Amino acid sequence: MAVGARSGHDDPEERHGPPETPPGVTEHSASATDGDGDSSEGGGTDRKQQKSFWKELPLLIGIALLLALLIKTFLVQAFSIPSESMMNTLQRGDRVLVDKLTPWFGSEPERGEVVVFHDPGGWLEGEPTPEPNALQRFLSFIGLMPSAEDKDLIKRAIAVGGDTVECKKGGPVKVNGKALDEPYLNPGSTACDDMPFGPFKVPDDKIWVMGDNRQNSQDSRYHMEDVNRGFVPVEKVVGRAVVVAWPLDRWSALPVPDTFDQPGINAAATALPAVPAALGLAGAVPVVLWRRRLTAGRTAG
Repeated sequence: MAVGARSGHDDPEERHGPPETPPGVTEHSASATDGDGDSSEGGGTDRKQQKSFWKELPLLIGIALLLALLIKTFLVQAFSIPSESMMNTLQRGDRVLVDKLTPWFGSEPERGEVVVFHDPGGWLEGEPTPEPNALQRFLSFIGLMPSAEDKDLIKRAIAVGGDTVECKKGGPVKVNGKALDEPYLNPGSTACDDMPFGPFKVPDDKIWVMGDNRQNSQDSRYHMEDVNRGFVPVEKVVGRAVVVAWPLDRWSALPVPDTFDQPGINAAATALPAVPAALGLAGAVPVVLWRRRLTAGRTAG
């Protein structure tokens, strides 16, 4: 028998060694697919996810800054209290959050609210303005800090357009003839002994403001000789301070005191709608009489 007659076409030869590596596949590439066969693919996915995160990070930061800017412009903004004119309601260094949204819907300041407003006409003339650094400018731009360049004030709105306000020495502040009980006054303060005023009527679209620390507050009383006669134009009001946000141990809301809800204090405001109603009634009477006479004439015919 010729041994060389077996050509491999009759029966496959038995192979006892390791399988041969297919052509074109290196030993490194072959070992990379050992095990589950997806270790290389998983590592690539992780790297892609990391790259994707770093690519999206600037976009996320940009969106966050845009939202902060929109919130500062249209919703709320933080303001720092620089003086003692509103003690003890507000302390020097407090941070308050101011509602800037409701004025966009036509809401105007109401009696008793603590409001922030732009300088209406030289109230802060001569007051030094600190020079902010780059970080303060950036935080102010996104609304996390108040602007050091803006000259804003914070006081309590005592009377609004149409109200009559007055205060005699030794007496209380009166709005539309109603005496105010002012528990928010700083202990030791009087209602107006340092600067009595009135009575006078608050013009439309203006408010009369006073500090809670009356003997240490350059408020409307001290600016009755300026162009606005001490009144603050509503258009100058930034918004209402609604909460003391910082420091945390002083966190508190800033509600409207009950004294501004006493009966009769809105007499001046409620009297106005009665005028159109009376005119409307007076105009309706002749129309009704005319229709009755016309109906009676038709019936008779």
